[in-house]
Amino acid sequence: MFAVFKTGGKQYRVAAEDVLKVDKVKGAPGEIVEFGEVLLVGGDSVTLGAPTVAGATVAAEVLDQARGPKIIAFKKRRRKNSRRKRGHRQEFTLLRITEILTDGQKPSKTAPPRPKRAPAPATAAPDDAAATASETASEGATTKTRKAPAKKAAKPKSKPQAKKPAAKGKQPAAKGKQPAAKGKKKK
Repeated sequence: MFAVFKTGGKQYRVAAEDVLKVDKVKGAPGEIVEFGEVLLVGGDSVTLGAPTVAGATVAAEVLDQARGPKIIAFKKRRRKNSRRKRGHRQEFTLLRITEILTDGQKPSKTAPPRPKRAPAPATAAPDDAAATASETASEGATTKTRKAPAKKAAKPKSKPQAKKPAAKGKQPAAKGKQPAAKGKKKK
């Protein structure tokens, strides 16, 4: 089942367990928020609202209240000595859709528990202990005996190239001499 709902002037197509970013809505992380402005409910049969579907709501769990990346608004008016630099970070709410409800049903007050991933088994069965020990020993041996990468051979030095002649009318500046300042004479 999916639904299209409207919040913050934008429309979102969602299904259960979807995670999405919307403009900021009130709610602390862990709370359930409802969106009543459902425009369409789909699934086995599609219900189109005029303008909204009566009795339909979308329930979501607030995961986080955060701010987006900084956007710099820099304005410059050339030749006017006028510059304005302004930064902005848009606030948003990260949501996980918990339920899509129809016929005036109310959402559950708490979020459903999330299944936690079980960590990989750390110990092996006694029958496989010898096999796994030999495997880890062989793996450890290969990692310890790795050689450092060989250094690249030095490239043979090429002959120095002859300097190109200077362009006509320009003489290279003599070392140690600095050009005199214009308009001032030294006495």
